[in-house]
Amino acid sequence: MVTVAPAALAPAGIGAPGRGAPDRFYPVRHGLEAMIVPIAALVISAIAFAAFLLALGKSPADFFDLLWRGGFASTFSLGNTLQRAAPLLLTALCVAIPAQLGLVIIGGEGAVVLGGLAATVVGVPMDGAPPVLVQVAMAIAGMAVGAVWIGITGALRALRGINETIVSLLMAYIGLALFNQLVEGPLRDPASLNKPSTYAIGDADMLGPLPGTGLHPGLVVGVIACVAAWIVISRTTIGFAARVTGGNIRAARLQGLPVSRLIIMAAAVGGAAAGLAGMIEVAAVHGRANSSLAAGYGYTGILIAFLARQNPLAIIPMAVLLGGLGAAGGLLQRRMGLPDATVAVLQGIIFVSILASETLYGRIGWFQPRSAAPR
Repeated sequence: MVTVAPAALAPAGIGAPGRGAPDRFYPVRHGLEAMIVPIAALVISAIAFAAFLLALGKSPADFFDLLWRGGFASTFSLGNTLQRAAPLLLTALCVAIPAQLGLVIIGGEGAVVLGGLAATVVGVPMDGAPPVLVQVAMAIAGMAVGAVWIGITGALRALRGINETIVSLLMAYIGLALFNQLVEGPLRDPASLNKPSTYAIGDADMLGPLPGTGLHPGLVVGVIACVAAWIVISRTTIGFAARVTGGNIRAARLQGLPVSRLIIMAAAVGGAAAGLAGMIEVAAVHGRANSSLAAGYGYTGILIAFLARQNPLAIIPMAVLLGGLGAAGGLLQRRMGLPDATVAVLQGIIFVSILASETLYGRIGWFQPRSAAPR
């Protein structure tokens, strides 16, 4: 067994023997760094996007005013934002959970559409059964297919050493192609003429709104999933093992940790979350599987996970923020004559800024640990 001295586990200035008094305020500064850096990246993104709007002859002030009004200013707009944030919570977990082991998986879109399709395939023939039983069966089917789909990526990474980012991206394209082939072929409802779709699940099997709101239960499921993921990652031995593996996979192997099993499991759990998002979209919004499932939730989840720095709790506000961008898209098109891709441009600028901001962590002196001279 490899043993590590306590001093080696302590960051510089945090109670390391022989290095002076501990820096009691470092945790506070470290927390501030985790907040200030992404906020600064968002501000820089806003400035860059304002320059883009000026080049198009549009007013940045009008854009951000409409963005606020369309996404957050009223009960209706906030409800629309939360509705869009619900699947984003789960697709962001598809990125954030494997990221604890150092994996960069970006193929959640394939798991979303295949999870939704699997849920439909299970739900349609169960029409007439108790709705709760149908919904549970649909959820299990969606999660199972999503887990297998992304789990394949983890298995190829763990067992064959193939880059998980490339594999997951290719698997997303394969999943979308397979989805289209099945929906437009053997699973198509002949009555769906203009928009190929599967047969619909029964109205009784749909997920109704939460009492007193117009929101479907997917939002609550997503929030619970984020909190549960945070607890597992930060408060359990398996979460600690995952973080050790993500920090130094060679050290994890030397300690005897089941690295390959952890990688496959993390990928599968992330895929299950994305598959559950697809099931909820079918059971709460569309009622059937069709091209509306491929709404880009898997890709937006990548941006949210990076904005949150792979922290499941931070995913919640970031998903609401990105949900607001999507909710305001229609208003921006009508009032400012902007194309639908404008919001995608803003998301792209944010993503680049967030990636660039990653280089700042650990480089700004004020945020780093300090140690007083030993007495």
